[in-house]
Amino acid sequence: MIYFSKNNIIKDNPILFIAMSYIEKKYKNKILEIFKDLSILDNDVLELFNHKSIQYTEKIAKLCALCNKQINLILRKYYPEIKQMEDKLQIKSNLKFYFDLLDKLTDFIRKVENFQKIDEKYYDAIIEFIREKDLLISGKYKAICTQELTAFYDQSTRDNLERIIAEKFERKNREFFTMGPLEEEIKKIAKIAGADEVAILKDEEMVKRINFIDNPRTIIHYTVYSEDEEKLKKVGAELKAYLISKGYEAIAFLVDLKDIPTERQFLTGSIITNADLFSDKDNN
Repeated sequence: MIYFSKNNIIKDNPILFIAMSYIEKKYKNKILEIFKDLSILDNDVLELFNHKSIQYTEKIAKLCALCNKQINLILRKYYPEIKQMEDKLQIKSNLKFYFDLLDKLTDFIRKVENFQKIDEKYYDAIIEFIREKDLLISGKYKAICTQELTAFYDQSTRDNLERIIAEKFERKNREFFTMGPLEEEIKKIAKIAGADEVAILKDEEMVKRINFIDNPRTIIHYTVYSEDEEKLKKVGAELKAYLISKGYEAIAFLVDLKDIPTERQFLTGSIITNADLFSDKDNN
């Protein structure tokens, strides 16, 4: 029988376990070879920047593109297979350095496009950055990557994150974690609840007659193409809950159309709210 550990490593099948370790070791060596090649690239970039001249910009751009290609190869093909934490830390720390180097080289190329001359201090900053590569990787970048890996793999940290997410999902019905303009969210919520049509209106004469809430401003009309009163009530309840969750007052009304002859069976309701919404007429 084959058992899988939490890290998805097959322990009770020696052949499969050895095969996975072999692949990991092979890809680690591939990554180290790439970093070795990139060290040569570092020296080439350093030599070009020591000239402190924009005439080498094209060569720098080519080295930048080559560096980017190698980094992407590590990220897409080799790094996902690395499981050992020490190896992950070593690789991530080196990658951090090259991410920043790429940013600096790209910024340099953009500046050359806009200016004919670059301040010598700008060249000196990049030269110093490359020369301090080993110190940065073993110090600054290792510390950053240690924190990132700890946060990702530490069980207590992950448990705490899962708890926070679970609490948000438990509160979602009353908090409505939504994005976008208020008017768009109102229509979206109404449609999801079952409304076939939704209209936001500013009928000042009708609003003035409403004294159930303080300072009423807007009427939201919604319609369902059926005689299902429960669906209509659901739309009103969802809209009312959403507006209240946003700090507004809201009250729902159902309109009785039973005695009005119509070609199509439908029910309609309204929400009166003190939310100062844009009407559909304003939006159009």
